[in-house]
Amino acid sequence: MSRVVLTGQHVLLPGHDNPVPATILVDQVSGKIVDVKQGLSTKEDFEASTISSWIDAGDLVVLPGLVDAHVHLNEPGRTEWEGFWTGTRAAASGGITTVVDMPLNSLPPTTTVSNLEEKRSAAKGQCHTDVGFWGGVIPGNQDHLVPLVDAGVKGFKCFLIESGVEEFPCVTEDDLHPAMANLEKSSSLLLFHAELDSSVDGEDGRDPTHYSTFLKSRPPRFECDAISLVHKLQKQYPSLRTHIVHLSAAKALPVIREARAAGLPLTVETCFHYLCLDAEDIPDGHTEFKCCPPVRELANRDQLWDALKEGMIDFVVSDHSPCVIELKNVDTGNIMTAWGGISTLGLGLSLLWTEGKTRGCSLGQVVDWMSLRTAKHVGLEKTKGKLAVGFDGDFVLWDPNASFTVTRDFLQYKNKISPYEGKELTGRVEKTYLRGSLIYDRRHNGFDGLPPLGKLI
Repeated sequence: MSRVVLTGQHVLLPGHDNPVPATILVDQVSGKIVDVKQGLSTKEDFEASTISSWIDAGDLVVLPGLVDAHVHLNEPGRTEWEGFWTGTRAAASGGITTVVDMPLNSLPPTTTVSNLEEKRSAAKGQCHTDVGFWGGVIPGNQDHLVPLVDAGVKGFKCFLIESGVEEFPCVTEDDLHPAMANLEKSSSLLLFHAELDSSVDGEDGRDPTHYSTFLKSRPPRFECDAISLVHKLQKQYPSLRTHIVHLSAAKALPVIREARAAGLPLTVETCFHYLCLDAEDIPDGHTEFKCCPPVRELANRDQLWDALKEGMIDFVVSDHSPCVIELKNVDTGNIMTAWGGISTLGLGLSLLWTEGKTRGCSLGQVVDWMSLRTAKHVGLEKTKGKLAVGFDGDFVLWDPNASFTVTRDFLQYKNKISPYEGKELTGRVEKTYLRGSLIYDRRHNGFDGLPPLGKLI
């Protein structure tokens, strides 16, 4: 058996909050971890003929490959926004080895098996990381859902408010009953963009370049009302797993707590931007900060962190939602009509570590929120998310002390606009490996000579 051997002084093994000396063996053919040894090994410990590659991590920290379960890659159809090639390169540069693509904003959306196959066809040969797919629930497609489960989607996403693209309309409570009835018969999962457009005072006359105008247009009540509806529906379909994507409003946490206390299978994610940005520091006219639901105030951010550490929020994702720069209204600063999405692929680990360590979070916690928990969410808990025998040999060589300033040159995704530009972050990915093979190397321009090795999963 030919093996890749990784040895390092600082390896983050399962059950550890901090790294320990360890040696990991990966079968070169299967890409699976076949042994994990506590302590360091030397080449003399192995027969030379059994080693295909020797990786000495030195002083770098070895982490499991990260899993981002909320990414919009937009291909086919909107490749000027993003695509599998650029999006997965950006992911690999941030230590992510698996992404799960949302059913929108591609054309067509992933709402039928034929649309899924069109997306898979577009992805072949372009992925630097492994890629899975979410299906979509829209009005009238309930009969397509179980076939999509059989075709391999990880679950389904729906919107309770307009999505921003006409080909993926939002669903009503009446739309959801037949969809949830069909999905309850499967082992699938239903994700909610949880905002309900309940009555709000008109925004006429308010300056559309002011962040406060946008913030008032999507108040916490939108999220609270939507999550209350999810809770109501879940009581009617109690065996169907449900999930709240990109929680922004801490005021919705009591409803989530109530559902959990009742034993209902409800999980919750939040995003890097809700944990690292706050409304008070967003300048007027800076549309790069716009996302839906919005970034809220500092006090709200503190409550989200408390809920994450408590376990009421399960994990953290990017919700990488790019567009062409023209749609961000950079020239006019009109936040109200700008595209609502923040691009984050490549920055998440550094963002969460930079902020998390100031809040007393261990490295083990940060990685758990970005790897094993997200892997479990998408049904990959037996292959992704930790450095253990039988798991894929996905790992990251990371410098926890290196600091860098976010510049456009650093960003690997297609449209280089970011609310983090100019921000100094700590923790830099040096190399990323997928099934024991190098897929990103910062010192060699990231991807020089490295083919796309990702699989569709």
